[in-house]
Amino acid sequence: MVFFSVLVNLNSIDGGARAELIPNRGAAEAIESCGVRDLEKGLGLSQTHKFTRRVGASEVFVKRLDRYGKLNGHKGCVNTVHFNPSGDLLVSGSDDKDVIIWDWAAKTKSCTFSSGHSDNIFQARIMPFTDDRTIITSGADGQVRLAQISEKGNVSTKRLGSHRGRAHKLAIEPGSPYIFYSCGEDGLVQHFDLRHRPPTKLFICSSFSEDKIPVRLNSIIVDPRNPNYFAVGGSDEYARVYDIRRYQSDASIGSDFPVDTFAPHHLIGSDNVHITALAYSIRSELLVSYNDELIYLFEKEMGRGSSPLENSQELSEPQAYSGHRNSQTVKGVNFFGPSDEYVVSGSDCGHVYIWKKGGELVRMMAGDKNIVNCVEPHPYFPFLATSGFDKSVKVWAPIAKKLAPLPENAEEIIAANKKGREARARITLTPEVIMHVLRLQRRQGLAYVERRPTASDFDSDGDGEREGFVLRFADGDDGSDEGSTGDPRECNIS
Repeated sequence: MVFFSVLVNLNSIDGGARAELIPNRGAAEAIESCGVRDLEKGLGLSQTHKFTRRVGASEVFVKRLDRYGKLNGHKGCVNTVHFNPSGDLLVSGSDDKDVIIWDWAAKTKSCTFSSGHSDNIFQARIMPFTDDRTIITSGADGQVRLAQISEKGNVSTKRLGSHRGRAHKLAIEPGSPYIFYSCGEDGLVQHFDLRHRPPTKLFICSSFSEDKIPVRLNSIIVDPRNPNYFAVGGSDEYARVYDIRRYQSDASIGSDFPVDTFAPHHLIGSDNVHITALAYSIRSELLVSYNDELIYLFEKEMGRGSSPLENSQELSEPQAYSGHRNSQTVKGVNFFGPSDEYVVSGSDCGHVYIWKKGGELVRMMAGDKNIVNCVEPHPYFPFLATSGFDKSVKVWAPIAKKLAPLPENAEEIIAANKKGREARARITLTPEVIMHVLRLQRRQGLAYVERRPTASDFDSDGDGEREGFVLRFADGDDGSDEGSTGDPRECNIS
């Protein structure tokens, strides 16, 4: 059972609920006195869901977000962070090619193992309903790999499939312990079922132009409301939605047949933008983040159909989110809040940006000395995990004593981001050139020239001046080539 020592006072403060984070002593009695039950790992109680939805969307929680902890353990940039389905563990992957599973509440490692990748890990996910013992990964070497943790803590890894070029993202079918998708810079989309091998190669995503050039894919995501649909995005302006049933009915199709496409009108025909990340809301809204452009939120009726070049219909413009900069890396984007009330993204300026769904910027948090790439919300509570060029993972929780305004120099930072974005819009750089520059930057330790958070923002976790926030888990992992067994260094999954 997972026990969160959180007391929420629903008395109005600035129009919202106030989160008081209770010290360990007497926490259970304090929560019981408020009529709030222990929050169990399964989170199956409807009263618990109603409670979290009532208070978790409060702007007060967002404005009280502060760094709960910094998880140190990787020896390179951290390119992926994800919570497990129940939210008590966090998995991360890095340029060091290691995977770490964290007991993030205790700020300790539960498991560390070598992934078997020969280059940077770009994605690591824990499969649902596997007792947190099945982890899938993808990376810059194009491999899609599987790691399995035994009851004794031994970790074995093997290659499941591969792409020609980097494989940035994996997408798990919601609730399935077996089925997931991969996409790569070769444009290939693959369907994996851990009960069967090899994977099914569905199609190669291609441009809508006559030459049908493969689209280098950076992102893939499954619609949580209807898992038959999944979306991909990459080296052009279109987010494409597909229906897996078209491919299950005839595995020989092997052709690129999207059922819908999304793009802002002003970007159609542009040769200087590409998509770095996608996210679906629980209402099937599609969030699209563009390289050195903005983030856009599309509702289902904003789709341009399967052949967007032939669609002359006037459509409503999507909601846009601005202020950040997404230029130097393949940045993620996500929804935040129990009903996806907020949008969250990292930025080249080292900050975590949080907007209300309507577009208002409400938070800018110093998340990295250089660049924040990954932003991952907790599946149930207003917690957030982030990572980037630093070798650590940051975990955020609503533990600040005071509501945090935007930084005093927010306008200066946003203006610098906009200036850089507009300057780059006059230049054309391919993703290959960008990645080459980034590799040189990492090797030479060059500093990013725009304003950064100060070093004092990162020196300590700063827990001393805050309310004690206790998360206690009463129930209280290594890889290689195909079929190999890794050295269990610190694995303790229970």
